[in-house]
Amino acid sequence: MRTRHSMDKASPRLNRYFDVNGWLFVAPAVLLIAVFMVYPILYSLWMSFQTGRGMKMHFDLTANILRLFSDPMLGLALYNTMIFFIVQVPVMLILALLLATMLDDKRVRFRGLIRTAIFLPCVSSLVAYSVLFKSMFVQDGLVNTTLLDLGLISSPIPWMTDPFWSRVLIIIAITWRWTGYNMIFYLAALQNIDKSIHEAARIDGVPAYGRFFFLTVPMLKPVILFTTVTSTIGTLQLFDEVRNIMTSDAGGAAGPSNSALTLSVYIYNLTFKFMPNFGYAATVSYVIVIAVALLSLLQFYALRERT
Repeated sequence: MRTRHSMDKASPRLNRYFDVNGWLFVAPAVLLIAVFMVYPILYSLWMSFQTGRGMKMHFDLTANILRLFSDPMLGLALYNTMIFFIVQVPVMLILALLLATMLDDKRVRFRGLIRTAIFLPCVSSLVAYSVLFKSMFVQDGLVNTTLLDLGLISSPIPWMTDPFWSRVLIIIAITWRWTGYNMIFYLAALQNIDKSIHEAARIDGVPAYGRFFFLTVPMLKPVILFTTVTSTIGTLQLFDEVRNIMTSDAGGAAGPSNSALTLSVYIYNLTFKFMPNFGYAATVSYVIVIAVALLSLLQFYALRERT
C-alpha cells in the first residue's frame, strides 16, 4: 500500500492538491473570523484615535488618551469595576472550590440534584433573574422581610438606593449566577485525581485540612488558573447585571450616584446614552483590554510552576 510520504515524493501535484483542499475546508471559518473579529478589532483601534461627536470625527493621536486622565466618570467606573473584581472573584472561586470538594464526596446524598441546582443559575434567563432580584431586594421585598422576621436587622436595607448596598447587591447577583459554572470545572478536575493519593495521606495521619491545602489545591492549580483568568475577564467586562438590575433608563445612571457604574456600562453610555462619541468609547474599551492583559499576566506569574 502506498503511503502519503511515497505519494508526495512521486507526485508533487498531489501534494498541492491536498494543500488546496485543506485551505478550502478552513477558508469559511477564517473568513468569518476575519470579518467578525479581526476587522472590528483593527477598526476599533483606528477609531480610538478619532475624536468628535457622532459621525463628525477627525484624527487626533493624543486627544482621547489625554481625556482618559481627566475623566472623573472613567475613574469612578474603573474604581467600581476593581471593587467588584477584588471582592467578588475570590469569594466566588473559593465558594466554588468548597462546594466542588463537598459534592465530590460520595457520602453526600442527592449529589446530582444539588450539583444541578447550583449550576442552573448560569444557564437561566438574564431577564428572568434580573426581574427576580429586583423584586426580592426592593425595600419591602422578600429579603428584607425575611431578615426583619428573623430579627437580624432592625430596619430594611436600602439595597437599590444606597451606594454601598447597591455594590453588595451586584456582588451577590454575580456570585449567585457564576459560582456553579466554576464549580463544574473544579468538580471535573477533582474526579480526575487518583483517590489513592488522598487515601495514602489519610492512612499516614494527614488531617482533612492538610489534605485539602497541600494535596487537592496544588493538583488543581491549572484549573484554578483557568477559572481565575476567565473570571477576571468576565468581571472586568461586567455589564448585564448592572444594566438590568441597577441601571435607570433615565440618564443611564448605574445605581445611586452611579455607584455600580462599570467600564462596560460607561462604554455603552458613551455610545448610546450620551451624545455619541465613538472614538472615546473605543479608547475606553482598550482600558479593559490593558487591565485584562496585566491582571492575567500577574495571575500566570503568581500560579506558575516553581522549580
